[in-house]
Amino acid sequence: MANVTIYSTPTCHFCQRAKTFFKENKVEYKDYNVLEDEEKRQELVEKSGQMGVPVIFIDDEMIIGFDEEKIKSILKI
Repeated sequence: MANVTIYSTPTCHFCQRAKTFFKENKVEYKDYNVLEDEEKRQELVEKSGQMGVPVIFIDDEMIIGFDEEKIKSILKI
C-alpha cells in the first residue's frame, strides 16, 4: 500500500475534495493542517517550494493541487 500524505487547510475546497476522494476509494492517508501546525507548514515549503495547498505526496511522488487523474494513475485505481 502506498504512503499518502496531504498538506492541507480546513478551508481549502480542493483539500476537501482530495480527502473525500481518498475516503471514497479507501485510501489511508496522513493529513497535516498547515494552518495550525507551523512545523508542518515549514516542512511543506522545504519539501515542495509551495505555500499553497493541497500538496499531496504518494510515496516519493509530489502532486501539487488535486489532480484526480494523476492520483488514480499513481495509486492504480
